[in-house]
Amino acid sequence: MQIHKVYLKESLYDLLSLWRTPAFFLPAILFPVVFYIFFGVVFNFSAAQSEYMLVSYACFGMMGPAMFNFATAVASDRAHGWLTLKRISPMPFSAYLVAKLFSSTVFAAMIAIILFVVAATLADVELWRWQWIILFAVLIVGSLPFALIGLILGLYLSDKAAPAIVNLIYLPMAFLSGLWIPIQFLPDLVGKLAYALPAFHYAQLSHKVIGTDLQQPVWLHLLLLIGFTALFIAIARYRFHRLSK
Repeated sequence: MQIHKVYLKESLYDLLSLWRTPAFFLPAILFPVVFYIFFGVVFNFSAAQSEYMLVSYACFGMMGPAMFNFATAVASDRAHGWLTLKRISPMPFSAYLVAKLFSSTVFAAMIAIILFVVAATLADVELWRWQWIILFAVLIVGSLPFALIGLILGLYLSDKAAPAIVNLIYLPMAFLSGLWIPIQFLPDLVGKLAYALPAFHYAQLSHKVIGTDLQQPVWLHLLLLIGFTALFIAIARYRFHRLSK
């Protein structure tokens, strides 16, 4: 079988398995959408607030599927021996990782599109076409570090512990990064701590597209996100090699 067909089939089967698990995809899709409808539409005091909330809850929505899909699936596959089987099979192991990333990206894209439609139709958010396109691209590409966090957790944690630990990381990180309350309204200590969190830089790059960021240079957030990504890749490779011995 040609190598590209292996990647394609593995990706489609992984997406199908998630689609058959409504306990995963329904909360992942509905959670950020319901939050946005509540705070960005029902309690909408201005167009600027709706735009800000759109970006914040879109970032929040992207992070969830990336972290949960990798963490819970990899931890479960480790516990049941599927990860070992895939490592020793003729299929390149990278196809397994690409499939997880593909399915996470599909659900992230669905969340972004639903939020965009809600924002444009119910919250009267008006952006230039290029802003919608660039914002979508930043949201999707910027979710990679969170997929790597999920992969690391899946490689270290048991299948029972993974979901709880993801929540313990995901929710506080979202709050401390200003995704629920703008960072300027939080204590100064939180503002300083936010620089150590990838979610803060991810959110600031996304807000930069519509001009609701803290007006810091793009290169700063890009550099730190790339640094986080490189660090997470190194940790994941180290752990994977340890498991392979």
